[in-house]
Amino acid sequence: MNNVEVITTVKIQKSPDLYKVVDACNRSLKEQDLMFGLALDEKDKSKMVFTIYRT
Repeated sequence: MNNVEVITTVKIQKSPDLYKVVDACNRSLKEQDLMFGLALDEKDKSKMVFTIYRT
């Protein structure tokens, strides 16, 4: 089983196209063992949580 390490997490303003940036990062940086995540903030629906992981 692979261990996934959270490098950093940041809350940002919700944006409808932000998933495109996360997808581009995941496609271009997976060879460097990096993975990017984006989720809606559960407490503030106007914010999103952007996370960078090392795989």
